[in-house]
Amino acid sequence: MALNHNPVCRICRREGKKLFLKGDRCMGAKCTFEKKGYGPGQHGRSRRGKVSQYGIQLREKQKIRESYGLLERQFHRFFTEAQRQKGVTGENLMAMLESRLDNVVYRIGFAGSRRQARQLVRHRHFLVNDHIVDIPSFVLRPNDRIRVRERSKKLAVIHEAMQKARDMKISNLQLDKAKMEGIYLSVPNRSEIPFEANEQLVVELYSR
Repeated sequence: MALNHNPVCRICRREGKKLFLKGDRCMGAKCTFEKKGYGPGQHGRSRRGKVSQYGIQLREKQKIRESYGLLERQFHRFFTEAQRQKGVTGENLMAMLESRLDNVVYRIGFAGSRRQARQLVRHRHFLVNDHIVDIPSFVLRPNDRIRVRERSKKLAVIHEAMQKARDMKISNLQLDKAKMEGIYLSVPNRSEIPFEANEQLVVELYSR
C-alpha cells in the first residue's frame, strides 16, 4: 500500500493555509505554520511572481488532495469516477471524498485527524455493518453503520479524539457517543461539506 510520508507541516506552509493535518496539534502554539508563515525551502521567504492560471488550478488540486491524504493516482481515480456520474463533476468528487471511511471516522469524531483515522482503520478498530473493514478508501453507502470494535472501545486515542471533537454539525452523519457508533445517512450535498475549496478549478485542470 502506497503511503505519503512527506512532513505534513511543510504541506500547509506550501499551500499557504492551515489544512489541520495533525488535528489538535494544529490548534496549539506548537503549530509550525504559526511559527513559520512562509513557504518551505531556502526560497520560502522570497517573494514569488504572478501565479499563472495553471498554477492556481494546480495549487487548488494539491490542497484538496493533501487534505484528504490521497496520492496522485488515487485522487485521479476518484476524479475519473466523478466524471462518469450524473451531475456536476466537482461536486461529485467532493461527495466521494467525503464518503471515504477514513474521512467519516474523522468527521464523526473517532479520530483527531484524517491521518490518524487512516491508521486506526488499517489497524482494524472499526466495523461497517458488523464487518471489519481495514481499507481507508472504502466508500460508504447511505445508511451504513460505523462502530468501534468491542475490544477497541477502551483505546485512549479514540476517547481523546471524542472529547476534543467539536459538536458535529454535519447533517448526513448521526452519532451515538454512548454506543460509540455512527450512521452515514446520505451522500452529502456540497453545501453540507465543511471544506473551503474551489473544486471547479480541479475540473478545469484535468480538462486542459
